[in-house]
Amino acid sequence: MDTVVDRLRSNLQGQQLLTVLGVEIVELARGRVVLDLPVRPEVTQQNGYVHAGAISTLADAAAGAAALSLMPEGKDVLSVEFKLNLLSPGVGERLRATGTVVRAGRTVTVVSAEVRSVTDGVPGKDVALLQGTMIAVGG
Repeated sequence: MDTVVDRLRSNLQGQQLLTVLGVEIVELARGRVVLDLPVRPEVTQQNGYVHAGAISTLADAAAGAAALSLMPEGKDVLSVEFKLNLLSPGVGERLRATGTVVRAGRTVTVVSAEVRSVTDGVPGKDVALLQGTMIAVGG
């Protein structure tokens, strides 16, 4: 398994929290990863909106996988820090996070992720914006 897509898929499928949340892989590419979170009662808070913890997990996973896509074989990434702006309530059929690499380095990579609502396959409101830093580990 040495293709970037295979490596990303294996990494994401190995993250048990993503499995518990029901996160789905939409797109895997070098420097860009798209993940979906189906909206269901188990991921909502008391007002019926998707919980901020689920939103931040989705955004962090997409951004982290985007960073991993540019790392050499044998390296992994960990979040060093991230900032999340919650822009509107998480509603719709699903939330879609698009993670991208802003600047890739050998050790530190700056990433971003945009989270939008999606209903009937049509993107809706911006829900959250993440900016973060990932660090290369291992190998």
